[in-house]
Amino acid sequence: MSSGHSHGAHSHGSTGNLKSAFFLNLTFTIIEIFGGLWTNSVAILSDAVHDLGDSLSLGLAWYFDRLSRREDNAKNTYGYRRYSLLGGLITAVVLIAGLAFILWHAVGRLFSPEPVNAPGVMMLAVVGVVFNGAAVLKVKKGSSLTEQVVSWHLLEDTLGWVAVLVGAGIMTVWDLPIIDPILSIGISFFVLWNVLRNLRQFFTVFLQRTPKEFDVNQFERTVLALPKVTSVHHTHSWSIDGESHVLTTHLVMQKDADRDEIIETKNQVRDMLDKKTFEHVTVDIELEGEACMASQEHKHTQTQPHNHAH
Repeated sequence: MSSGHSHGAHSHGSTGNLKSAFFLNLTFTIIEIFGGLWTNSVAILSDAVHDLGDSLSLGLAWYFDRLSRREDNAKNTYGYRRYSLLGGLITAVVLIAGLAFILWHAVGRLFSPEPVNAPGVMMLAVVGVVFNGAAVLKVKKGSSLTEQVVSWHLLEDTLGWVAVLVGAGIMTVWDLPIIDPILSIGISFFVLWNVLRNLRQFFTVFLQRTPKEFDVNQFERTVLALPKVTSVHHTHSWSIDGESHVLTTHLVMQKDADRDEIIETKNQVRDMLDKKTFEHVTVDIELEGEACMASQEHKHTQTQPHNHAH
C-alpha cells in the first residue's frame, strides 16, 4: 500500500532552493575573481577556485534533485529520489576536499603571515557575507539530506567571510595578519564535524539501515497485541531518500480469522505508522499452519549449493 504524500511539492521546493543557491554561489565566484585581482590577494583568488568547485557541486546537486522528481517506472519502481542523495554526497566530498585545502593554506599562513589590502578585503568580505548568507537562508528551510549538506557547505563559506571581515577589520587597526588563519582553522573544523555527521546519515540510507525514528521491536510488540495475531516475523524497514520510508512485515493470525478481520488487522498495522514518512507499506498475512513463502525461499537459498555451470 502506498499512502498519500506531498513529495511533489517538497521536490519542487528543494529544487528551487538548490537552484537559488547555485546561482548565488556562481555569481559571487565571478565577483570574487575580479575582487581577488583588484585587492592583489592570493588568498581570495584561491578561495575563488574553491567557490568555483562549490558551484559545480551545487549545480550537480540541483541537477540530481530535478532528476529525482521523475515518476517511477518498470526499472525504477521507487522512482528516482535516491539521485538527490547522490548530488548531496558529491557536494559533501567536494566540501571536505575544499576544507582540507583551506586548512592546508591556513596552517601555512600561521607560520608565514602575509600582509593584505585590508580595506579592499573588508569590502569584498561584506559582499561575501551577503551572498552566501542569502544562500544559506534559502537552503536552510529545506529538510532533505542534500539540502542539509548544502546548507553546511554554504554556512562554511559565510562563516569564512565573517572571519575575513573580522580579521580585516582588526588588521586595519593593528598589524596582526595571523588572526585570519586562526579564525579560518577554527571555522573549518567546526564545519567539518557537522559535514561528517551528515555523511553518516547518507550511508545509513545507502546501506538500507532501519530509519532511526522507527523502533522495530516496539512495532512488533504493538502488532502482537492486536486481536488474533499470534506472531510477527520478517519485518524490514528502510528509507528511500532519508525522508520517505518503506516497510514490509509478515503476520501469523489464528486459523479462524475471517476476511474482514484480516483486512481490519492490515489497516490497524498501517495506522500505526506515520503516513507522511512511510509511503510503501506491505503487510503479508498467514494463518496458523500455513507455510511462509519468504521463510521457505530463505531456507532454500541457504541450503542449496550454488550452480556455477554455464
